[in-house]
Amino acid sequence: MTTVDGPKNVIWIVTDQLRAQATGYAGDPNVATPHLDRLAAEGANFTRAVSGSPLCCPFRGAMVTGRYPHHNGVPGFRDPLPEDARTVAHAFNDAGYRTCYIGKWHLDGDRPGFGTGWDNDQTRLIPPERRGGFTDWWAYENRNRPFDCQLHTDKGRVPGSLPVLDAADGMERFRVPGYETDGLTDILLDWLGEQTRDRPEQPFFAVLSVQPPHNPYTAPGGDMARHTPGDVRLRPNVPGIAPVTERAQRDLAGYYAAIERVDDNVGRIRAALDELGLTDDTYLVFFSDHGDLHGSHGQWRKTGPWEESIRIPFVIGGPSREHQNSNRPDVPVNHVDIAPTTLGLCGLPVPPEMEGTDYSKLATTPGIRPPTWDGPPEDAYLSLPVPPGHPQSVDRAWRGIVTRDNWKYVCLEGQPWLLFDLDEDPYELANHALDPAYQAVRSDLHARLRRWIECTGDSFALPTI
Repeated sequence: MTTVDGPKNVIWIVTDQLRAQATGYAGDPNVATPHLDRLAAEGANFTRAVSGSPLCCPFRGAMVTGRYPHHNGVPGFRDPLPEDARTVAHAFNDAGYRTCYIGKWHLDGDRPGFGTGWDNDQTRLIPPERRGGFTDWWAYENRNRPFDCQLHTDKGRVPGSLPVLDAADGMERFRVPGYETDGLTDILLDWLGEQTRDRPEQPFFAVLSVQPPHNPYTAPGGDMARHTPGDVRLRPNVPGIAPVTERAQRDLAGYYAAIERVDDNVGRIRAALDELGLTDDTYLVFFSDHGDLHGSHGQWRKTGPWEESIRIPFVIGGPSREHQNSNRPDVPVNHVDIAPTTLGLCGLPVPPEMEGTDYSKLATTPGIRPPTWDGPPEDAYLSLPVPPGHPQSVDRAWRGIVTRDNWKYVCLEGQPWLLFDLDEDPYELANHALDPAYQAVRSDLHARLRRWIECTGDSFALPTI
């Protein structure tokens, strides 16, 4: 079934709201992530990866389709993935792979009869035609509660002795007791064991999608006890105002505890791959859908274009990596690049409808330089197409660009907004959007952003400058 010698399987480990800065290997003194540190050291650590749309649904739509939110049918928070959308799962299915999705989906949108509350989202049963092509399925639409999550699957596939809560249309809903990251990892490990036992010759593509460290920023008691809010060191761009710093430290204490629990489970997955004899055949791709501001610039959570919101971890680990340490590709990998790059790791063709770039060779061949445009882009493009109504950060549509040489430029409709030299100003404290001294830089970035908007058929109205 495999198309290339060597690694043929892929596991995505997708977290929610984990900013790139919040790991040990990224230098955060507040958190210990030894398993992720090892993955980054042995694998390819894309240090400039971004969430092109720092909100759950638009990112996830781009993640599975390889298409920008204004093309893939999921531009906003409540838009469902179209049933006819072609995804990375379809490409793997067509190549003979087994595909599996475990955990948070958040691509089923608002549906008549379900309302918009978290209880409705977590108990909704999503039929096979709305699962983006994934064949094996233990998932939920959305919830903001990291304990005792409720999943659904096809009838007869509830793991172990977990009780069935209800059933309809050939599907069953069940509760996974305990902390979500642990319980979902248990299901993945069971599935990997079954795959190895029953289908050892069939390659697989599996997704483990966990909600933590998304708010409410909590973890099991032992993890929480290691983090005292008053000891949390804040980023320099968090204003020194008591209500801001106190909330940021309180939230971050739980956030870091949840991240450490994610790290523990990454270690469990790697140990299971060793035990099952899959290590030499499997890539691990670790990333998040977006970051979390935690008081930086006086704002919270996501949707804004600041570094804490858009920068995400993106690490590819796998066999043959141990002797290729310190591979740190500097390209600004974007959400639309994840699916093409994953297919490229397995030697599979990228479907023509995908708009992203296959960066797999940068992961497997340290030191290689990507071709410049008109090949893979030197820039990543950012967008918040539909304001989500989140009151704690930006709630206006915007578009932006991040370049390989570390400039960032962002516009609101009809208005230049942000311009940062990230090499000189990594905390984004000096905005040059209206500074005459930066007119040439602004004009160049504006022209590149306009080109992308026009080439992709985006309707966003850039200002005239």
